[in-house]
Amino acid sequence: EGTLRDLWTKAQEKTDLLRCAGDLVVSVYFEGGRPAEQSLKLQQYGREFKSGEWTKHKAKLATLRKAHPPLAPFHWQLEFPEVFDRENPGFDAFVGNPPFLGGTKISTVSGGAYRDWLLQLHENSHGNADLAAHFFRRAFILLKTSGTLGFISTNTIGQGDTRGTGLRWILEHGGQIYNATRRLRWPGQAAVVVSVINISKHALVIPATLDANQCDFISAFLFAGGSNLDPEQLEANAGRSFLGAKIYGNGFTFDDTDTKGVASSLEDMRRLIASNPRNQEVIFPYIGGEEVNSDPRHAHHRYVINFGERTEAECRRTWPDLLRIVEIKVKPERVTLNREGYRRYWWLYGEKRVELWKAIAGMERVLAISSVTPHASFAFVPARMVFSHALIIFPLSSFAAFAALQARPHDHWARFLGSSMKDDLRYTPSDCFETFPFPEGWQSHPALEAAGKAYYEFRAQLMIDTDLGLTKTYNRFHDPDEHDPAILRLRELHAAMDRAVLDAYGWADIPTDCEFIPDFVETDDEGNTIEKSIRYRWPDPVRDAVLARLLSLNAARHESELSSGLQRPARSHTNLYDSAE
Repeated sequence: EGTLRDLWTKAQEKTDLLRCAGDLVVSVYFEGGRPAEQSLKLQQYGREFKSGEWTKHKAKLATLRKAHPPLAPFHWQLEFPEVFDRENPGFDAFVGNPPFLGGTKISTVSGGAYRDWLLQLHENSHGNADLAAHFFRRAFILLKTSGTLGFISTNTIGQGDTRGTGLRWILEHGGQIYNATRRLRWPGQAAVVVSVINISKHALVIPATLDANQCDFISAFLFAGGSNLDPEQLEANAGRSFLGAKIYGNGFTFDDTDTKGVASSLEDMRRLIASNPRNQEVIFPYIGGEEVNSDPRHAHHRYVINFGERTEAECRRTWPDLLRIVEIKVKPERVTLNREGYRRYWWLYGEKRVELWKAIAGMERVLAISSVTPHASFAFVPARMVFSHALIIFPLSSFAAFAALQARPHDHWARFLGSSMKDDLRYTPSDCFETFPFPEGWQSHPALEAAGKAYYEFRAQLMIDTDLGLTKTYNRFHDPDEHDPAILRLRELHAAMDRAVLDAYGWADIPTDCEFIPDFVETDDEGNTIEKSIRYRWPDPVRDAVLARLLSLNAARHESELSSGLQRPARSHTNLYDSAE
């Protein structure tokens, strides 16, 4: 034991200089400063090492190691010289469970310097990527050629910026995903769904295995085949999807269901309108995702004060009673927020979505979907409402447009490209809608109009007859034990709508037959397999074939737009506050 300790001590002494050099290089990025300043400091440290003056920094490095958070770099090549000082340097394998932490939280937990270091260390990475993606990158870089890694990861590893930072970069630099389980319920009490990923480095493994099924290739999307590149946003879809308003203050609302005592009552609203009929001009129905998904008629139960973009003086002159409510119930909260515009314009919504108002002006109805929803279900709602930020709004009113969005090609596309919240879909317009290559003439296609109308009207009457909203209706739709004739008819109409959409693409060879398929399985305490999140959908090979065609069509449409000189304008969601600041 003594001999080994002596050898270890001597090794530490011989590598001390290199370790300090590595620590100083890393410290440059954590001490802040502009890139030019960091470059000069690196040059300074280089000169000091050559001249032997480096020892003066040892005290600073020791202090940094004890700081909060500490700066204690781990230099793999120094700690494992036998691994990296060989003909094929690097580890044979990595096995682990990297931490999951959303990209926007990395700086909150570990500091902005750490986030910036990750972005510096991993080229072409994104600040929104989950921390797990950086662990994938680092492990892959440290593998030897023909090495492998196997990680349990967040189930968002194949989504959005996390995919681009981790799996896509790896696959573009010699990696191959040779085995993956996309959705695995974590055992225990935590409601967590994970992915399990195995990757080889510069070593082809054939066939690959995706969710226990063999395939030739697994993409960065964790998809059997296709491209690793993200679909492009299409100019043809610009200006057709909008986020609802963020009012920033429940004191704007009239809501008898409010349990926090912030909203005013509906009786207060009626009294205010009776005393001053002009108050009706700035009181609107207010609806969010919950009402659209749970009410059989998608009816609202709340109202909201909406001063639009009017000045405080105009509001005080014309609607003094309403402004007084906002001043009492909203202003105290708003003046504490860290954004100057929210504080200065306290009587206006935080994010008003003026571009949405302009897009739907003069329309009687629009399509809406809850931004977080267990089922990708679209519904028509009246246009003269204030829509909450929990809704995505489309200035579309035809049944043909409804069919194109509600049918399974778009449903699978949204689940493929959107992110998730637990088991629910998080529908993001930039990923799910703006990239989607719709069939030609989709907003007025006669076959889509007929199929969409038949489906929508039957579904609407079914919800009224059963007094069930969209979520509960689709729970029945996807239940393999549900044999009610009305549900069977709804499934038939959905298949007919799918057929119309597929035919509009010219894909008559794609079948519309569906099966009850679980999104994942889990095992109980006795080792029995339990199927979870069962959906009535296309089998995986059919779904994957459609997604592959949609990805190819997106690429072709994007290339056509570029060759035609079409460029997407900067689509800013700024508002009055941003310009005023």
